Amino acid sequence: MDTPLTTIAVVGLGTMGTGIAEVLARAGREVIGIDISEAAARQAVASLEASTARSVRRERITEQERRDILTRFRTFSDLQAAADAELVIEVVPETYEIKQQVFRELDAVVSPAAILATGTNALSVTRLAAESQHPERVLGLHFFNPAPVMKLVEVVSSVLTAPPAVESVTRLARELGKEPVAVGDRPGFVADGLLFGYLNQAAAMYEANYASREDIDAAMKLGCGLPMGPLALLDLIGIDTARTVLEAMYSASHDRLHAPAPVLGQLSEAGLTGRKAGRGFYTYDSPGGQNVVPDALTPTETAGAVAGREVSSVGVAGSGTMASGIAEVFAKAGYAVVLAARSQEKADTAKARIAKSLGRSVSKGRLTEEARDETLARITPAGSLDSFAGVDLAVEAVAEDLEVKRQLFQTLDKVCKPGAVLATTTSSLPVVAVARVTSRPEDVVGMHFFNPAPAMKLVEVVRTVLTADDVHATVREVCVKVRKHPVDCGDRAGFIVNALLFPYLNNAIKMVEEHYATLDDIDAAMKLGGGYPMGPFELLDVVGLDVSLAIEKVLHGEFRDPGLAPAPLLEHLVAAGCLGRKTGRGFREYARR
Repeated sequence: MDTPLTTIAVVGLGTMGTGIAEVLARAGREVIGIDISEAAARQAVASLEASTARSVRRERITEQERRDILTRFRTFSDLQAAADAELVIEVVPETYEIKQQVFRELDAVVSPAAILATGTNALSVTRLAAESQHPERVLGLHFFNPAPVMKLVEVVSSVLTAPPAVESVTRLARELGKEPVAVGDRPGFVADGLLFGYLNQAAAMYEANYASREDIDAAMKLGCGLPMGPLALLDLIGIDTARTVLEAMYSASHDRLHAPAPVLGQLSEAGLTGRKAGRGFYTYDSPGGQNVVPDALTPTETAGAVAGREVSSVGVAGSGTMASGIAEVFAKAGYAVVLAARSQEKADTAKARIAKSLGRSVSKGRLTEEARDETLARITPAGSLDSFAGVDLAVEAVAEDLEVKRQLFQTLDKVCKPGAVLATTTSSLPVVAVARVTSRPEDVVGMHFFNPAPAMKLVEVVRTVLTADDVHATVREVCVKVRKHPVDCGDRAGFIVNALLFPYLNNAIKMVEEHYATLDDIDAAMKLGGGYPMGPFELLDVVGLDVSLAIEKVLHGEFRDPGLAPAPLLEHLVAAGCLGRKTGRGFREYARR
């Protein structure tokens, strides 16, 4: 097992197998591609030919290097071809029966020193190893799709796996230019274990008609910086594949968050499995196509839609970072802004913060000095909410405390003129609870900006059961005018983004609690395997552990799902005052500034 892995067999030449074979051949390995389908083998060769031809055109490799790569890849239809391989990687269909049959047959073909790797992301490596005469040489080697591009490789050990086998494939992964992460044997491992729970909740959110597929996907891309929305990603992965992974995860965890959303079963049974079928959550131009085409669910401009109210002046209540950022957004877009704080001094400080922000934009060439001066001239700082008497839209951005917000809305109700729209920027509290303290709950709406407000494009527009249609229309129109992307959602805990984001973060903490993986490995797995701009623990420390815990508690209190209960480790860190970057210590320690 400690010999160099120079000859490697790949069993199963679908999309993943072909990608792994390409990575190996480009890295100088002799690759034996095996598939019972001659058509699949031909397609794998054609794919490698096309890929290497592109590399030559882009001057990344020479024509001679291309010929060498193609020579190193040979295809066969019989497992006997793997006889001389030092490593065999199987990526056949995700069922125990097929994979176990492959392992039994390989036992009779390869040498006792050869390593056998499964590419599964959902099945038990231990159970597969038990079928082998040499279970100590069986492990998991989970590449991510597309294999030539994605850096992450999860190296999965069972209780039976010999350490030298793990060391050999880990070394190989590094030589291939990949980032190996060592994990234990449980369904989903790290990346998919966190990713598929999130995808499942997004499917359930869509199924409940809480938000449209377009709004769910836009919210997670714009609110979290993800490369794809969850429903589009499910279509890419394959809805049937996702369902299989979730079934395996649920059988191990019995966590309702992993129980496949019924819509996944309905789509799978109907053959609507995503891009490969030409239709899943979205409809595509052809089976295997990438381009979404309009269908019956595609939003259209509704004829005779309700018109919004006229808004020319905006009041922003608060003096913190979020209030300053929102005031900056409105002023940049040409609105007259009243920025009210608890004192004139605090309001002036908030305006000074805006001036500093605009100054940075000028120094970076994003804003002219004239535009900066005009923006600042539109902002009037005030030490009292009485200054909101003439505004058309009042936006509160004060502390995330229900009683504080209720008191503020009682004041707004008295101060603001009839017909003014009253908006709360809450990220987790019930909007209707603040609406009910006013005499005009129909004028109250949620308008959840994301931090930093000048940079983040997303605004969650939250209408309660009492919100008037023209108030909802007003806020959507205003969002477009200030160059934000509005998404509609109902008045329930977490709205779209936090309802999907924080259970994922909570599950990452549970992985650490269970000593399944390290902070660094989990963060690396989600950045390299999931395309996340930050790992979960980096993000938790930035958001603040106290803020994260408060949101987790709200979600748990609303949905009463045991799986949403805050991880004890999070509660312990908050109790110890370890709140993240702002205190110098959270999940990691930071240098004090």
